[in-house]
Amino acid sequence: MTTRRSVLASLGALGVAGCVATGPTPQLGSDGRPLPVLYRINPDDTARIQFRVLDSVNSLRSASGAAPLQLSAELNAAAATHSRDMAIQNRPWHFGSDGSSVIDRVRRVGYPGTALGQNISETYESELETVAAWMQQPGTRDVITDPAARDLGFAFFQEENGKIWWTMVTGDGASTAQNVPTPVARAVTG
Repeated sequence: MTTRRSVLASLGALGVAGCVATGPTPQLGSDGRPLPVLYRINPDDTARIQFRVLDSVNSLRSASGAAPLQLSAELNAAAATHSRDMAIQNRPWHFGSDGSSVIDRVRRVGYPGTALGQNISETYESELETVAAWMQQPGTRDVITDPAARDLGFAFFQEENGKIWWTMVTGDGASTAQNVPTPVARAVTG
């Protein structure tokens, strides 16, 4: 009887182990790849997203031999302004609707250093997927891994339909701006 109970218990355990919970089957596009899932951002998650991007960028910079960045409130403000403005213009564009450049926007928010680069994106993907896409292109990768950069600004604007406008801005930092030639800001489309 004990052996029979052991066998039944073992079979029952195997039956339960064989049950795998599966989620909904992903929908596939005409190319056979899974269709994107809407990534909805809670506005309360802004700081968490910014620090997650900072950690990711610093890992990528470390792998390339560059010093880590720190978040800059001024660069975050310039990035947020530009993300919202791109949504208003309905195009990923490095210039503001008023003709402003990243250099202009960084000056307007009182950033004490110099803008070095800007990456932008119009997508439905998450922040980490967007950073990964930027790393695939030489120009946008250069903004992320620029050894002269010390500060990072990162922001987004999400439309009601789920489209997200991402902006990343890098700067040389106020303390590193002394005795260093002023670099030319480069704007790179992502």
